[in-house]
Amino acid sequence: MLRPIQRALISVSDKTGIAAFAQELSKRGVELVSTGGTSKLLKEAGLDVKDVADLTGFPEMMDGRVKTLHPGVHGGLLAKRDNEAHTKAQLEHGIANIDLLVVNLYPFEETIAKGADYDSAIENIDIGGPAMIRAAAKNHDGVCVVVDADDYQPLLDEMSANEGQTSLTFRTKLAAKAYARTANYDAAISNWFAKELEIEAPKWVSFSGELAQTMRYGENPHQQASFYKTGDQRPGVASAEQVQGKELSYNNLNDTDAAIELVAEFAPANGPAVAIIKHANPCGVALGSSLKDAYLKALQCDPVSAFGGIIALNQPLDEAVAEEITKIFTEVVVAPEASEGAKALLAKKKNVRLLLTHGLPDPHSAGFTAKMLSGGFLAQARDNGCVEQLDLKVVTKRQPTDQEMSDMKVAFKICKHVKSNAIIYVKDGASVGIGAGQMSRIDSARIAAWKAQEAAKEAGLAEPLTKGCVVASDAFFPFADGLLEAAKAGATAVIQPGGSMRDDEVIEAADEAGLAMVMTGMRHFRH
Repeated sequence: MLRPIQRALISVSDKTGIAAFAQELSKRGVELVSTGGTSKLLKEAGLDVKDVADLTGFPEMMDGRVKTLHPGVHGGLLAKRDNEAHTKAQLEHGIANIDLLVVNLYPFEETIAKGADYDSAIENIDIGGPAMIRAAAKNHDGVCVVVDADDYQPLLDEMSANEGQTSLTFRTKLAAKAYARTANYDAAISNWFAKELEIEAPKWVSFSGELAQTMRYGENPHQQASFYKTGDQRPGVASAEQVQGKELSYNNLNDTDAAIELVAEFAPANGPAVAIIKHANPCGVALGSSLKDAYLKALQCDPVSAFGGIIALNQPLDEAVAEEITKIFTEVVVAPEASEGAKALLAKKKNVRLLLTHGLPDPHSAGFTAKMLSGGFLAQARDNGCVEQLDLKVVTKRQPTDQEMSDMKVAFKICKHVKSNAIIYVKDGASVGIGAGQMSRIDSARIAAWKAQEAAKEAGLAEPLTKGCVVASDAFFPFADGLLEAAKAGATAVIQPGGSMRDDEVIEAADEAGLAMVMTGMRHFRH
């Protein structure tokens, strides 16, 4: 059913484009009613605007906390246009219809994102706005509600196409969007309260996000997918600037997130680090004297898998490493920043996406992750464990050398980002073999060793780089066989959580093999 728009109530926090929009409404004969700062802006634009106080008979009060919570407003929004009893009540109490509501909310999300104090956050919780939005959306049979500036022009187009009226289909779509917005807003508030009060498991929890991208498909072509931003202020994929390249796919975003989170384990101040990711698992990670040096070491770990991968750097992309990166096909390069020369080099490879995060996510920050299940979801704290903060215990007769201890810390940082069961061989600050996602830990150890052998053949080396390396395991060795497989590959020192009923057997096997072993007491399962 078509409904005319004769009166509009406009009350917006973000006033971008509102004056031009209101002018177009006025040209179409729409009576304008507004509040506070919005009313002032529209009047300064030369528009004839009534104050909301003209509808309510009350001035704005209590620092603007009370201005629209009144039957004169909500009656005009909620009255059913074809209901005689409602019309009678309107006439009796002098309540005029409001056919269009244009509201965007106090900037609560932006306020907390800036680190505002508690009182400032509270004052930016909108009350009247959500109440009006919900009322108008409920009565979408007769009322049009706009909560997004992106809908200003579509509404004007709809009115032009229908001689100043809107269709029920159009109003229904806007109502659905309005409820999504208030749900998103309330979720942000409730999640903020839970964080402020350190409530680990609230009785009700909501996820909220704003659509950033509709994708051609998800992990596979038959799966629909979209990308939503949550407002999390950690630097990363969601906030990154895309300098060049075609649109990112679902898998690109997933893998790039894995890459930047991994490389962020290595603080830029401690030297260059590079991670190469394929299917959310690292196929090479290394520290180096320069980004170029780190990249070449990471690439050497598994050059075959690196083809078509994601490359993450912990320092600004420079020309030397950019030149090396262009030598093989790469899907995405992600770094905190990039030099102009590096950008120019990558620009020659137009299909390479270059993302700049303008910072690195803090790998030790709080937060949570979630996984959908049938009929529910799992939520857990982010794995922000840090090997430097752990009480590392040497449990073998042989003490590790300083180099072995340094490499073990690197390996344990990497294993946090490898799908379980995870085995990582590291030598001189670079991964030299990675085994991921196997049902048996011994198989991961064997696969990592085999890949190291293949990489050695590719590089023309006489023996794999696992000779004299260290090995990290994301969880304890349930039996000594996995440990012995690592020793067979050439590992001389081991870092693992410990905690198996057979720890004594594993320690004894390590002693017999002449290995040094460190236990961390922290597991890093990643499923």
